[in-house]
Amino acid sequence: MIERHGELGFEEVNVMIIEDVWFELKDGRKALLRSPKEEDIESTLEYLVISAKETEYILRYPEECGKYTAEGEKILFEQKNASPNEAMIMCIVDGKVIGNCEINFFKGIKTRHRANVAIALRSEFWNQGIGTKMFQEMIRLAENREGVMQIELDFVEGNSRARHLYEKMGFRITGVRPNAVRLKNGTLLNEYMMIKEIKR
Repeated sequence: MIERHGELGFEEVNVMIIEDVWFELKDGRKALLRSPKEEDIESTLEYLVISAKETEYILRYPEECGKYTAEGEKILFEQKNASPNEAMIMCIVDGKVIGNCEINFFKGIKTRHRANVAIALRSEFWNQGIGTKMFQEMIRLAENREGVMQIELDFVEGNSRARHLYEKMGFRITGVRPNAVRLKNGTLLNEYMMIKEIKR
């Protein structure tokens, strides 16, 4: 991770650009973590649909992905890469986007000690060490941010795979939103809140 200086209006700010981080998967393939680029747009649109088909724990159904467009993703990537308060990290394998994560830093005086993270990954690449690597990068960003004391995330009831990863990375459950998710068949699922405290 490096910080690049940019301009937002008349105010100079630090933006978070993730440079190429290569690592080897458990099956021997090479994976790349970095900030999003325009060349990722087509693959990202495909990834959004595929990942929504693979699990009930992503908060969208495949048919809802029609709202995502190439132009919209281009604008989103530009906004993320220019922001001093958020970062998106793409995971690329064999030239395709197969996962991503985000960290967003709260900006208010009373809340800027907090950050929120989210992560998603195609099922073909589960248990390959990618989630751990993405979390390591997000935690590093939080640790390098002055004043950040905790990272927060949410997960849906039943997502034991994700919960195991989060607990391994030092997160603990702090609360529950009852019936936060309603599936097509009417099943209601709770959503759990977790935090990880940043040691200073």
